[in-house]
Amino acid sequence: MEFWEANFIEKQAMWGYQPTDSAIKAKDIFIDKNVKEILLPGIGYGRNAKVFIEQGIDVTGIEISKTAIDLARKNGLDIPIFHGPVSDMPFNKREYDGIFSHALIHLLNKEEREQFFRDCFSQLKPNGYMIFTTVSKEAPMYGKGKQLGKDYFETKDGVKLYFYDAESIDQDFKDYGLVDFFDVEEPNKDSNNKPSMKFTMIICRKDEK
Repeated sequence: MEFWEANFIEKQAMWGYQPTDSAIKAKDIFIDKNVKEILLPGIGYGRNAKVFIEQGIDVTGIEISKTAIDLARKNGLDIPIFHGPVSDMPFNKREYDGIFSHALIHLLNKEEREQFFRDCFSQLKPNGYMIFTTVSKEAPMYGKGKQLGKDYFETKDGVKLYFYDAESIDQDFKDYGLVDFFDVEEPNKDSNNKPSMKFTMIICRKDEK
């Protein structure tokens, strides 16, 4: 059993069931852009999905953890969810108005990130929007643990994290319609005793051909 899968139940209790502020911001952007169908790679147990569904947006998920999918089903999430890693994209031939992926890309290595961005972009309709959130070099855990490469570290728990800054965001997303990026402070909504996390939200738009 994979490390993430084995520790999922413990971590989900820490995350809680309220949507992230990033998902709420993404929802507002999608509504403003008249987005009707979105793909959520790394949907987890669905805490971010309902904020879109409640606005009438059609949601399809991708999730590597069967435990997470089962938990999403138990909590009433009745939407298509493909079981597998994002490296197996595409799971269908559908194109989407929007793609939202929260706290996933920093868990991928360089080759995996490049493939993921290409795969997401290929499933995006013209004039569609991709929104990603990721940890940045401003995060307190930056530089801690075993260094595996430039801005790439392995924590004491064995989690490998890539930390973005303005330069690397421009480098990775310039070919994918980079529109904007900005910091998002994510409070821990399930506990007053745990610190907030700082993420960077990255917004891309696919130009019409």
